[in-house]
Amino acid sequence: MKNIILISAALALLSAPLHAADCYADYKAKQDNPLKLHYGVAQITGACTAASARSQLTPRLAKDGWVLLNVVSVFDASGLNERKESAGPFYLRF
Repeated sequence: MKNIILISAALALLSAPLHAADCYADYKAKQDNPLKLHYGVAQITGACTAASARSQLTPRLAKDGWVLLNVVSVFDASGLNERKESAGPFYLRF
């Protein structure tokens, strides 16, 4: 019985969305007239999920006239350095 409880608890932890201070998302966005595209990295608060990233990034980007195309992934701080050069001026901008 103890094993069943431990396994159930472990599965619950693994299936729950991550809640961490170090949550980031990389994304793609666009502007029209003329068409401009960019790849960026942004910090996300709360649940570390693509859905949460979409809901936070959409209004942040819209303030500067950008439209979110998609969230590529969500990740912790260990993934920042490998994305910094690709994001260029859009690294942690929004």
